[in-house]
Amino acid sequence: MAINNGAIAAQRLINEFGIENPNDYTIEELIHVRDIILEEKKISNSDGRIVFGKSKTKISINSDIKYIGRRRFTLAHELGHFELHHNLNTHLEDNALTLDYFKNGGQEYEANQFATELLMPSKSFIAYTQGKKFSPELLRDITEHFETSITSATFRYLELGQHPIFLFHCRDKKVIYWKNTNNYYRKVKDITKLQPPTDSVAMEFFNDGTIYRRGESAQEIVKSTWFETGENDSDDEYFEYAIVTKDYNTVLSVVWEK
Repeated sequence: MAINNGAIAAQRLINEFGIENPNDYTIEELIHVRDIILEEKKISNSDGRIVFGKSKTKISINSDIKYIGRRRFTLAHELGHFELHHNLNTHLEDNALTLDYFKNGGQEYEANQFATELLMPSKSFIAYTQGKKFSPELLRDITEHFETSITSATFRYLELGQHPIFLFHCRDKKVIYWKNTNNYYRKVKDITKLQPPTDSVAMEFFNDGTIYRRGESAQEIVKSTWFETGENDSDDEYFEYAIVTKDYNTVLSVVWEK
């Protein structure tokens, strides 16, 4: 199993300051403790950026970010770059970073893992979700409890949650990648880099802008929507919850069986 450098760095920071509860501090406080200049301004096509100078580091956060959870994750991500990569780069800029959670690997993946562990420490996350039935409402509860983005909360659940799920990330009417809970295998249709399935909830959004209300978030689908089934479809109950980000024309589809 690969070493999770991002999580290790986050735990090192948590231990350094004796933090017991992720709600006991703000990301801004940690940034200031590291003597980093923090500015909030409009940034075109980017959530945040970090610039390493000879004696000072500056983090910029896009003032147009609408949701506090996304803002906190972006700040934690940039702080992760400082903790992990300040000797390697002079300038890093992140575009829709929580949407491309697994994009590029390497430094971006490590910074995402740092932010995830800092905002949703493994022990706290497992304790909070233990024994709770999986649903879109649970993901929203996680988001509110840890004050993070629903996208990052969903990826954290993929890693540590009790109920197995698949995630399909689509952008501009195309499947970018998919991920599944470890040891939960279903043969996914050969759709990467192609359009989402015609009968998927993701495709409903791309075709006509459909976004289901909270009470209707879990839309029932058939197994063959996303997975290979052979000659006969499965009678098992499958559901899809589409997390839509209209500003980036993306959908993160969460798929699970009852």
